[in-house]
Amino acid sequence: MKKTAIILALASVGAAFSVQAASPQPFSVQQLVKINKLHSAVLSHDGTKVVYAVKNVDADGKASSDLYIQDLNSNAATAKQITQFSGTEHSVAFGPNDKSIYFLAARDGSSQLYQLALDGGEARQVTDFPLDVEGFKLSNDGTQAVVNMRVFPECKDLNCSKEKFEQEAARSSTGREYKQLMVRHWDTWSDHSRSHLFVAKLNGEKVTTAVDVTAGLDTETPPKPFSGMEEVTFTPDGKHVVYSAKAPAKDQAWITNYDLWKVSVDGGEAKNLTESNKAWDAHPTYSADGRYLAYLAMSKPGFEADRYRIMLRDTVTGQEKEVAPMWDRSPHSLAFGKDNKTLYVTAQDIGQVSIFEVNTQFGDVKTIYNEGSNSVVGINADKIVFSKKSLVEPGDLYSINLDGQNLNRLTEINKDKLAEIKFGEYQQFSFKGWNNEEVYGYWIKPSNYKAGEKYPIAFLVHGGPQGSFGNSFSSRWNAQLWAGAGYGVVMIDFHGSTGYGQAFTDSITKDWGGKPLEDLQKGLAAVTKQQKWLDGNKACALGGSYGGYMMNWIQGNWNDGFKCLVNHAGLFDMRSMYYVTEELWFPEYEFGGTYAKNKELYEKFNPVNYVDNWQTPMLIIHGEKDFRVPYGQGLAAFTFMQRKGIPSELLVYPDENHWILNPDNLEQWYDNVLGWMDRWTEK
Repeated sequence: MKKTAIILALASVGAAFSVQAASPQPFSVQQLVKINKLHSAVLSHDGTKVVYAVKNVDADGKASSDLYIQDLNSNAATAKQITQFSGTEHSVAFGPNDKSIYFLAARDGSSQLYQLALDGGEARQVTDFPLDVEGFKLSNDGTQAVVNMRVFPECKDLNCSKEKFEQEAARSSTGREYKQLMVRHWDTWSDHSRSHLFVAKLNGEKVTTAVDVTAGLDTETPPKPFSGMEEVTFTPDGKHVVYSAKAPAKDQAWITNYDLWKVSVDGGEAKNLTESNKAWDAHPTYSADGRYLAYLAMSKPGFEADRYRIMLRDTVTGQEKEVAPMWDRSPHSLAFGKDNKTLYVTAQDIGQVSIFEVNTQFGDVKTIYNEGSNSVVGINADKIVFSKKSLVEPGDLYSINLDGQNLNRLTEINKDKLAEIKFGEYQQFSFKGWNNEEVYGYWIKPSNYKAGEKYPIAFLVHGGPQGSFGNSFSSRWNAQLWAGAGYGVVMIDFHGSTGYGQAFTDSITKDWGGKPLEDLQKGLAAVTKQQKWLDGNKACALGGSYGGYMMNWIQGNWNDGFKCLVNHAGLFDMRSMYYVTEELWFPEYEFGGTYAKNKELYEKFNPVNYVDNWQTPMLIIHGEKDFRVPYGQGLAAFTFMQRKGIPSELLVYPDENHWILNPDNLEQWYDNVLGWMDRWTEK
């Protein structure tokens, strides 16, 4: 699927709002951390109302979050605030008759389920479990809820788990004991508790008991929902729960075999619906009439960035087929239309996250909307409600007709704040990269761009490596912040990036330092030739995770390309990295096996083997709670540079993981990064 390579996108939102402000200023991190955030949006069953939460941040950085309701036939000014309680309401769902909503909140120190009537009154606490409710889904008739709570598998009831959590917190010894992987994940050491699903009957009274429908399934490993309650659903008749989880086994750290499991709401033995597929199965989604089960399925075991295929199972005949097998995109989400036959999906596509209509009978795929990064909230008889972000939009709700016409903006939650911000003009471009294949990227002009002047370059390299720096808005690596600081920004979606077909994504596997480096080199040469205002002699490159790996790789294999580098959580030594990271399936697929089995390839693309060529000044940043790329990788690179006398600095966060989440730390991060770049570009 092709679209024009050049998309001129003057910062329309920022430009539109700027006329209201006396003097909009270039975007800064101080403004970024105060951007309001829209979350937990949900469409009513009748398709006439949308409820959403807004995290509002005041001028002092104090945040509050409340729920709002809006009629789809009205404008943004008529949105009505329906909660004012301190704390955050989230994970919202409409009741079956649309007269009330359900949500999670921690109003009495514990996260529980609440119900709020939309005709007025206070929210009513629905559950009173001794443990926190981490997520929930309602059955279609609203008489049941499946909730997610962390428990200890050996416990027979919730009170037992609560007591064990309290005992664990109070014990005087500090040692952790393990007999198998995974012992830690992302930023947390395992405490041997498990994420279980419980079905509770909702009868109008406060619920204190529920059926553990995942009991007994984790004697060896935890069959937990992978990424939240989007992986869990009731069957339309309310008799079963279907969820995505890993099959019980001792190899959980090096396999990606998530299956769909179906279990009675009364508990008992769970049935594996996708046992034959040894790769990743996810996002079970039923048509409203219960006839069809749609889900996403990868085909390559061990590969977390494989293409998701759309699978459709007839629950009556048992027949199953892949929908649109020739469509070379990997969907993120699925939703049935009102006809129970049409699917609406989102997928990355040429630097965007687009909305598509998929005909389940014939496999026809039609683009509905393809500007920015979009996520479907809900579908009614004639419209899709979705959230949208772009390089100049932090996130708002829109609606669009099912035929892709009549785009309508529903919210403007940052209208006043955006009026004070001057974003940089941006454009998508393309060039001939590795093997003379088309490669895409974006450039952004400095916010205070003046024709005829040349500007230093911030060359951003995305992580993943199967990822993308596309047309979206991020609270972390926000490209407009470099534009606000006076840099021209260049971002290349090199071979291995997502949204350009699975073959393009697959091409980086077993070639981490090959095709991507060539694309980055050719991309920088092409964009500086196309855009004369970019000063190729004053460029700094920066990236995180795989992007940080690429900074280390550039040091040894392109050491005259940049004035400076910034390496956040970058991989330095692939041998030690293999033995300390937590998700072993990732390096084992990317490098064709374990380190012992395929040592030659690990060492071929190992940055530590090329340190004799290092010479470029580099700032290294790492979080001590990063278990994906443990901080020893950053410390090792810094140690080498210090001993060799290469200009280098180290910024370490004891309380951060693979990302920087604390707003104060984020301000410090950008202050260090921009200060480092300013110094070496003599800006």
